[in-house]
Amino acid sequence: MTERTVRRATVPAPVPPDDADAWYAPDVREQDEIYPGVVVTIRRDEGFHYGVRTPVLDAAETETLAAVESYFDGANIDRPRTREGAIERMDDGFDPKHRRVIDRLVDCSAASRRRLDYHALCSLACLDELTPYALDDRIDVADATEDGVVVHTESYAPVATDLPPDPEYIERFASERVERHAVRFHEFEVPVVVYREHLLGNDPFTTKYAVREPDLLPGDEELIEACKERLWETSVDGLVEDRVTFVRERARSLLARQLTVRNTTEWLDAVRYRLRAALAELDLAVPPVDHRFADDRLDDLLYFVLRDLVGYGKLTVPIRDHTLEDIEANRIGERVKVLPRADLGHGGRVPTNLSFDSESAFVNVVTQLAADDGTELNASNPSAKVNIDPAGDGVFEAAETIRCAVALPTISEDGPHISIRKQSADAMTPVDLVEGGSLPTELVALLWLLYESHGVVLFSGPTGAGKTTLMNAHMPFIPYRDRPISIDEGSREVRIPHETGVSLTTREHERDHRRVTMADLMTQCNYLNPDVEVIAEINSPASFETFAETLNTGHGVLGTTHAADVEALVNRIVEKGVPTYLLEEIDVVVFPRHVDGERYVGEVVEFLDEPLDDGRSDRIEKNGQTIHYATFCRRRPDGTFELAYDHPQLGDDARRVETAVFDRLSTLRDEPLDAVEATFHRRHRYVQYLVREGIDDFEELFGVLADLTTNEAATVERLRRDAGETGPLQLEVGDGAD
Repeated sequence: MTERTVRRATVPAPVPPDDADAWYAPDVREQDEIYPGVVVTIRRDEGFHYGVRTPVLDAAETETLAAVESYFDGANIDRPRTREGAIERMDDGFDPKHRRVIDRLVDCSAASRRRLDYHALCSLACLDELTPYALDDRIDVADATEDGVVVHTESYAPVATDLPPDPEYIERFASERVERHAVRFHEFEVPVVVYREHLLGNDPFTTKYAVREPDLLPGDEELIEACKERLWETSVDGLVEDRVTFVRERARSLLARQLTVRNTTEWLDAVRYRLRAALAELDLAVPPVDHRFADDRLDDLLYFVLRDLVGYGKLTVPIRDHTLEDIEANRIGERVKVLPRADLGHGGRVPTNLSFDSESAFVNVVTQLAADDGTELNASNPSAKVNIDPAGDGVFEAAETIRCAVALPTISEDGPHISIRKQSADAMTPVDLVEGGSLPTELVALLWLLYESHGVVLFSGPTGAGKTTLMNAHMPFIPYRDRPISIDEGSREVRIPHETGVSLTTREHERDHRRVTMADLMTQCNYLNPDVEVIAEINSPASFETFAETLNTGHGVLGTTHAADVEALVNRIVEKGVPTYLLEEIDVVVFPRHVDGERYVGEVVEFLDEPLDDGRSDRIEKNGQTIHYATFCRRRPDGTFELAYDHPQLGDDARRVETAVFDRLSTLRDEPLDAVEATFHRRHRYVQYLVREGIDDFEELFGVLADLTTNEAATVERLRRDAGETGPLQLEVGDGAD
């Protein structure tokens, strides 16, 4: 028998479809299971295509799913706003009360139940057909076109999908959560989420701020308005000491009565609800899920009544949110904008999901904000700048000053407007600023010397640059035995930890039927024997006049004003009538900047009576006079700081660069220049120690500095022990060596 050689075909080993050797799927580029039972495939066929395969339901399962969706029709289940929220919702599943209902409605195998749970979650509690796209974290951005939705993944773009041009929740499925927190309003914890949308062509604002207030059902707004109207008409015997408790108790009683009446009139629904609830207790029926009868509905309605009557309407949560710095409401129907604090990593204005729908509600908030500072808005006084300190109502955990510019529709084309700026309740310290890269330790040491030596320091920059923050952060450097006095409208923004300190303001005081003026405050201030005068917001003609007069008194002066650079500052000061020769009395001017959500010191300038010999000084010609100045500190583009003073080690005979501020300090302290330099170096080492040990509490810092003034050697020894140091002192005491 002849042997024949038989050649047999060999089939390659099984490989994933997206493998380069997958001969049976040449167009597949990626295939992954992004969620149990959910497979995503990216194919290449005249462009990339994004395909989704979800768990397949048979006829019986499809019918069961329809029954579940029908049963939950009208139920109030809040859907997530971000991709992270969608993933968490799918991982956590339904709430226990909803899961209990589904357990009664569904009787099937475990595999069928998993498939049903996936589709029910997508349809009722997540993002419906967009859910699998939200579960795929490889999608970076989406683009809704007329032909459909196109996505961009980490590796492929553009990728066409099978989605329609404008699916529901399109703005949510690719959104990225930035952060979330809760804001306390009396007994309520209101969730807040900040998220960033990755959807092209939908909204020029990509970052959003959403307040998750309780959802309202049809007819709830009428119940709330009726309750508020009844409360307004309620007669009261005597003085109401706690208006919050009064409103809460009356509102709860009224709302409970209204709900009872409504449930009684809707007797068929009420009977059906009670009967089903009773049978469910006996395991004879499916529990009811109609939100109208939920136990927390009364609390939801009570929240809105309290929000409008003892809060600030739709601005209640933003005003109480410690993460926000500015709040702006410009017109009816437009989204309220907020400005988060820079240290949260998402600077710049962002829109909220809040807006005023009626002018009356808007006007009520405007007038209430003004009234809280004792100002009545009317036709003859349609706008005001007010400061409120709401810590006294027991709502805010810490004291904070809120500055508001409010106006009635009389002077605004599109209706009322509100601009709110909130001072942080947690006062920043130089340690916070150094750790945040806002200024160098050398500048902190210089400001320490100027503050304690009663120098003249001005902080100048545009609104929101951080002028007041910088000025306040260094207030503990004023010796505890000195008397700082703040005057004018911005005095309530000044943090004075001294027992000897006094704040004078032109508001809330009247004498002889006229307001107290800056001149009156100046006179009062002189009688109080101040060591340092703090004039926040040197912007009005009266405040500039006071500033000029104070420069001639010899007191230390700290202040803020609006000018972006030294030339703009000179122009502004001269135009306000301050003589140019008084500029030489200013020791340093600090110019903070606010760029892309980051606040830092841009430069520090010192005015000179004559140009420096090394040619480092500049000049400004104004009204035929020459004003000389030099830059002491400047921030480089890479975030580091360049100082004119190179800080040689102690013992060097001369400074490397001539600086005027040390000569000023020598005069202020009546000390030789070498002694001033030695003190500066010692202060700088203290600052470095404070930063190293993280002493960033405002009151603690003030206490440490007071102890240093009382007994420097003993304080250094205590600090050394607290830090666990042994051996030679690491901080120099007096004029001795390290």
